[in-house]
Amino acid sequence: MTDRKVYYFDNNATTRIAPEVFEAMRPFLTELWGNPSSAYGFGAQVHGHVEKARQQVAALLNADAKEIIFTSCGTESNNAAIHSALMTNPKKRHVITTAVEHSANMNFGEYLRRQGYDVTFLPVEPDGTLDIHLLEKAIRPDTAIVSVMYANNETGVVFPIEEIAAICRSKEVLFHTDAVQAPGKIKLDVRNLGCDFLSLSAHKLHAPKGIGCLYVKRRTKFQPYIVGGHQERGKRGGTENVANIVAFGRAAELAVQKLDEENTRVRALRDRLENSILSKIPNTIRNGSKDQRLPNTTNIAFEFVEAEAILLLLDGIGICASSGSACTTGSLDPSHVLTAMGLSPMRARGCVRFSLGIYNTDDDVDYLLKQLPGIIKKLRDISPLNPEHPDNDKYDIDAARIKHEQDLAEALKDEKAA
Repeated sequence: MTDRKVYYFDNNATTRIAPEVFEAMRPFLTELWGNPSSAYGFGAQVHGHVEKARQQVAALLNADAKEIIFTSCGTESNNAAIHSALMTNPKKRHVITTAVEHSANMNFGEYLRRQGYDVTFLPVEPDGTLDIHLLEKAIRPDTAIVSVMYANNETGVVFPIEEIAAICRSKEVLFHTDAVQAPGKIKLDVRNLGCDFLSLSAHKLHAPKGIGCLYVKRRTKFQPYIVGGHQERGKRGGTENVANIVAFGRAAELAVQKLDEENTRVRALRDRLENSILSKIPNTIRNGSKDQRLPNTTNIAFEFVEAEAILLLLDGIGICASSGSACTTGSLDPSHVLTAMGLSPMRARGCVRFSLGIYNTDDDVDYLLKQLPGIIKKLRDISPLNPEHPDNDKYDIDAARIKHEQDLAEALKDEKAA
């Protein structure tokens, strides 16, 4: 281990556990460790703390506590919502989602296709936004559910969830939104949104990994995804993860309190970082809508270089960022989000996401802005794809691009074969 300072710009991947959250969960790891389903007092006393946390999470969404089901993560919540819609409407075998969803939805959609279901992946505009008229036209009599994320994890683009929910309601189709990236950054009110299902994951709002929830609107038919005991009023089996549930509840409270800070101080930090990169480093482009996005996220394309090389050099000096979703790290495929927005594979592989949070400071941004230009210049100086390469007269740039794509395609082929 090293005591080197970490400059963390990857809050859309996961967040630091807030000290208040850690202290809230501590007693349930050391003293109050009983099973909340036990009949005796030592265990049963824990049950009340679980229900308090349920109320805290419900308050974050302006929901009723009985509409909250605790799960293990956002992926389980997403899968559970779509699974329930299909199981409770067995004659409806069509699902609609978008081409820029989290891998939890993308891969589940592909799985459903292999099981004989029909899944529509709606395209997006070049700025990452969704044409809701296309969505409305895609709904069919056999559509069981529409699932559209609230905010994209890679670009921060926010979708018009209230309008989409209204369309689905008019068509008598269930609607689910993956809102994992939204809490603490955007005010969430399920009464106004009108969705039937909504997914959250606690580790995105300064609580531990391994706990999430699914909001299920009152009177919505629900078929459990995990079948077991009577926990969660029979809607999700498995012994309750008490410490993490309590942590989730406390984090939900803090998310409400920190909403203004995310939309003022954190947004200002993000804007300063983004504007400085775009103005000081040539051949850089912001990906996604400038205004219709989360206040903490910026996704930048750096021409003529590979994002993985940028990230490697940043990591060497203590800066954490990413090239997209943490769930796809290690894949040689370009981001499905960015390619769906029309970026070429080459440009998509040169994109870096910086996602800030309440623990970021002006000093953090200053350090990144001091280091990044030199890193980009260093990589461009050795890149044969750079038109300003000192030996560029020896290169056919178009041929170099084609060969680079071919090399990556072969590497991807080898990776999949392995």
